[in-house]
Amino acid sequence: MTGDSARSTHDEFFADACEALGYDQTTFELLLLASREIRSELVLRRDDGTISVFNSYRVQHHNARGPYKGGLRFHPAVDLDEVRGLACLMTLKCALVDIPFGGAKGGIDCDPSLLSPNELEQLTRRFVGKFHRMIGPNLDIPAPDMGTDATVMAWIQDEYSKIYGYSPGVVTGKPVLTGGTVGREEATGLGVATVTRAVLEARGDTIDGCTVAIQGFGNVGAHAAAALSRMGAVVVAVSDRDGGVHAADGLDIDRLAPATLRGGRLADSGLPRIGNDELLALPCDVLIPAAAGAAITGANAGSVSAGLVVEGANAPVTPAAAAVLADARIDVVPDILANAGGVIVSYYEWVQNLQQVRWPLEQVRDQARDRLLEATAAVLAEAASESIDQRAAAYRIATARVRDAFFVAGL
Repeated sequence: MTGDSARSTHDEFFADACEALGYDQTTFELLLLASREIRSELVLRRDDGTISVFNSYRVQHHNARGPYKGGLRFHPAVDLDEVRGLACLMTLKCALVDIPFGGAKGGIDCDPSLLSPNELEQLTRRFVGKFHRMIGPNLDIPAPDMGTDATVMAWIQDEYSKIYGYSPGVVTGKPVLTGGTVGREEATGLGVATVTRAVLEARGDTIDGCTVAIQGFGNVGAHAAAALSRMGAVVVAVSDRDGGVHAADGLDIDRLAPATLRGGRLADSGLPRIGNDELLALPCDVLIPAAAGAAITGANAGSVSAGLVVEGANAPVTPAAAAVLADARIDVVPDILANAGGVIVSYYEWVQNLQQVRWPLEQVRDQARDRLLEATAAVLAEAASESIDQRAAAYRIATARVRDAFFVAGL
């Protein structure tokens, strides 16, 4: 398999894990097959009176380990094939960090930047109108993803609650005022930083003074940069869709991150510019692709000169690129470990909603950190024991857990 889509990227790594574990082709196909796929057209009356039609999707992969769980992304490139791959990726991610969820993913093929706030809200509520029977606190719990945020989750919660009564557990990543948890917004980026430090320390390195370049400066990239800076790392470059900024002696992340998280652009910072391709090739200790999938491919992987790649985004390194990086002896921390902090804290939010309690921030952070460190230690131990890379180790651990749950429940 040579494709560079999120779907083909996941399938190849998953197939390799099943083969290494001795599973036959039928077992692989059963584990890969989604439980349910839903597609619907959403009709939106625009503010100017015109009509637009958008495609929406939700794929529920496996729920043998718990309710379906996964993000909802608003992006023009969303399609069923991408959502399928990401839903399966969520199943493995939840299994790897051992939380009682299965995997799901959804999306709408829209560009949020071209919609007014009213149009975005109405489109979100139309999504709930079409999909409310397929989601719920004990069935499928969406969360923010690319192009969505806490406000979108609040609209989903409100629309769903009109039908079923107060239901804070129907989504995670919502505002604290409507039942969200403290620590959720930062969770994925903070988790990336936590795993990065743990892997470096396991290699005998230190985070203090480590140089880091981050592609993508949205929620994940900005919070990862801030956390790494607090840990003592030197963030030398960050980028958004328009390109990035670079400073060899380190960027002032405390100044950049708040501005960009409020909708600002790195291009307006007045700092020396760097292109996204240049950033990926920048000499540094750690490279974190935290934007879209397939950022590092067979075509550009040869230019990567970082000592460690940490996947902040989902599927940013394709199989072809992974082979190139392996030949160059560049370790890759896989997405199902590196960016699992978000779903871990989403789990804690869901638990709080079901129990009608609130946890303090330090409890959320401490429990998320401990769970991530436990998963990291397991992956590194498996990799060392079997003389395999971290991705292969992570996929084998997760795949075995999913397979065991699937078969113990009975076909």
